[in-house]
Amino acid sequence: MIHPTRLELLRQLERLSELAPDVRLGQLLANLAFLAAGPWDQTLWDLEDEQLLAAIQQHMADLLGRQQNVA
Repeated sequence: MIHPTRLELLRQLERLSELAPDVRLGQLLANLAFLAAGPWDQTLWDLEDEQLLAAIQQHMADLLGRQQNVA
């Protein structure tokens, strides 16, 4: 059984992918990891799902805000 946090992560990642269709998945994951864990001198290995989920939500809010400013 997949943990509920991971399921939410995957759902949010799908929504974020729809908001940024031109960004490759690797780029998206790298950006999210940086938002969640900071500079690369910090280990990505210890990144918690909750941190990544918060980064996804932050990034989606930023993208939606930019799209509203353009419209």
